[in-house]
Amino acid sequence: MGQRIVVIWLPHLLTDWILRRKPQLKEQPFALALLERNRRVVKATNALAQEKGAYPEMVVADCKALVPDLEVLDYNPDQAGKLLSALAEWCIRYTPIVSVDLPDCLVLDVNGCTHLWGGEVDYINDIYKRLVDFGYTTRIAISDTIGCSWAVSRFEKKDLVVNTNAQDKAIEILPPAALRLEPDILERLSKLGFITIGSFMKMPRPALRRRFGKNLLKRLDQALGAEMELIDPLEPISAYQERLPCMEPICAAPGIEIAIKTLLEMLCSRLTRESKGLRTCELKCYRIDGDIQKINIGTTRPSRNERHLFKLFEIRIPEIQPDLGIELFVMEAKVVEELLSSQDALWTVSGANESALAELLDRLEGKTGAGSIYRYLPDEHYWPEHSIKKANSLTEKPTTTWRTDLPRPLHLLATPEQIEVSVPIPDYPPLLFIYKAQRHTIIKADGPERIEQEWWTQAGEYRDYYCVEDEKGARYWVFRSGDYMNEGVKWFLHGFFA
Repeated sequence: MGQRIVVIWLPHLLTDWILRRKPQLKEQPFALALLERNRRVVKATNALAQEKGAYPEMVVADCKALVPDLEVLDYNPDQAGKLLSALAEWCIRYTPIVSVDLPDCLVLDVNGCTHLWGGEVDYINDIYKRLVDFGYTTRIAISDTIGCSWAVSRFEKKDLVVNTNAQDKAIEILPPAALRLEPDILERLSKLGFITIGSFMKMPRPALRRRFGKNLLKRLDQALGAEMELIDPLEPISAYQERLPCMEPICAAPGIEIAIKTLLEMLCSRLTRESKGLRTCELKCYRIDGDIQKINIGTTRPSRNERHLFKLFEIRIPEIQPDLGIELFVMEAKVVEELLSSQDALWTVSGANESALAELLDRLEGKTGAGSIYRYLPDEHYWPEHSIKKANSLTEKPTTTWRTDLPRPLHLLATPEQIEVSVPIPDYPPLLFIYKAQRHTIIKADGPERIEQEWWTQAGEYRDYYCVEDEKGARYWVFRSGDYMNEGVKWFLHGFFA
């Protein structure tokens, strides 16, 4: 399945936002203006003002001449970014990958999401209806590329859903402005009579590059899908975040330690009030040169114990390079879980084995790296490689018991590896086997133990396992896959005994 991209265009973003707060302006043409070079320039207009001839980048005096009753309000340059970021976070309910495209667009990667709303048409209709209910003028298009969706959302009047691999047909009837080109390129195209993208889309590329530059070909390729255009997804602000600005840049480890202790005190105090504990936490150190230093910790179980969490951070402090100095510390608890007072008490009770084990695992993982320590539980499967699973926490209970009635190797291979064997009689254990170019002569063998295929999957053959010992005393777990009467029967090594 190819990429599917939704572009949401909000042509009157700022003025619609004003109308939500000042509904009395609904029947009034108005504009937002900014002082530039001693004159007020219009930066945004509502639909009524545009109908009467007032457009962005016009001087307020000219707009007043065309629209005498035009009301002019102050323009905030940062407001569009704030609004789009807020709407992008709202759109995360539709897809986890949302990007802001200033000044008036949102870009959504909707792969694997639209079927949850019953299809692409229902998907974009649901977004459209909600945004219109909020009071925003909206146009939404979906296609395989950002460029095509951007073009269709602005210039296509009917078909806003572009079928897979149909970008060329969708954009060929649109004007060149749909390719997000610079004004001077658009002017040259107009002078030469290119009024649609299709009028030059199939022309020789060297001629287009020579007359209009590389950017025309780049934008055309992006719209058609010949060149990838990446999405810079929005990262929502963590619900559990604490910030610590510094009066003077911090350059030494003692200062970093004080900052971490202060942030942990603030964060753990909040977690205590809400009966929660953190599982993963990130510290960001913003240097005065713009660089961001990051360190992460994780815990085996939810924790809000400041002393224990500081020990985990303390191990990682040497990784921070303060350089000319750190001016801001930000600590985020990225994963937070419920933690009752009875659970929290385990961290401080003397002799609590579970607490001591959790602390030990956290410290070991802090030194060896995240994801280096796992706890395994038995799982209800026949085949040995499927009969174990990773535990989600230190306290998760097993749903079945370990197999103890028959021998199992200390080291089990995740995937059995094929070996060459010499067998005197088809249903006997091997006399020797070759593994990784090493020959092993068998002097002892025990078995077979038959393990059937799982009937609910019907995948693979049954297996006959043997415990074998070679001339050096090393013991292995090998098996024959399938009926020994078959000519293509194969043998595998699956584990090593101590």
